[in-house]
Amino acid sequence: MNPTPSIGRRRFLAASAGALVLRPGAGEALPTRPTELGAPLRPYGEPSPFEENVVRVPTDLTPTKLSSWNFTPLANSSGTITPSGLVFERNHAGVPAIDPAQHRLVVHGLVDAARAFTLDDLKRYPSVSVMHFLECSGNSMTEWKKPTGKTVQLTHGLLSCCEWAGVRVSTVLKDVGVKPSAKWVLAEGADAALMDRSIPLEKMMDDTLLVYGQNGEALRPEQGYPVRLFLPGFEGNMSIKWLRRLKVGTEPFYSREETSPSTPT
Repeated sequence: MNPTPSIGRRRFLAASAGALVLRPGAGEALPTRPTELGAPLRPYGEPSPFEENVVRVPTDLTPTKLSSWNFTPLANSSGTITPSGLVFERNHAGVPAIDPAQHRLVVHGLVDAARAFTLDDLKRYPSVSVMHFLECSGNSMTEWKKPTGKTVQLTHGLLSCCEWAGVRVSTVLKDVGVKPSAKWVLAEGADAALMDRSIPLEKMMDDTLLVYGQNGEALRPEQGYPVRLFLPGFEGNMSIKWLRRLKVGTEPFYSREETSPSTPT
């Protein structure tokens, strides 16, 4: 095989200007120089139109799209971070539109000083940034009885990985003061379903976060904007989105979501 002939600097520059077409090998030609102007600057970047098929796929197993889920396109991932716009969704009453200036997170119950926090209040605390995966407890549930999904997106797509930024729950709880008898915390969301979960205080004081940032920007609405709970290593339904209150108590709160038969979330 004959080696590809070297190309001198002047010939290369001339070729790039369209004055000369080189043929490094049989049947090959350098592409001609583009003559059309590119797209102008945009205020917010978007994926290439050639990637328009890389999207979340909704389930067809639920009677309503307000209480439903969609799947992350895992096979199209490049690296470990899931783009914010491709993180799976699991909602129980649609995505609420919340004005961050009006939103409040109330911390009450067995505390020394109950308080309603604004988003700005939370951002005044020392912030942390961590990388963690988030997985719905219903991930792969469609495959339990028999194989149904034909892609990894449909079989295991209720799984994503992001960089999460916010403040540790322990920082806030220490600030308001927790009573010695406290053992559990009820976390409640501001969606129409008032989604809630009982969480051991031990976990809340460990690595649980109040998250307001995701992948370098504010949370997306479908991911809990303006603030959500995030419990590393716990099933996704405990990381309550659109968080509106934390109530500290002595035992689990046995809410409807925790005691009534329901589809895994």
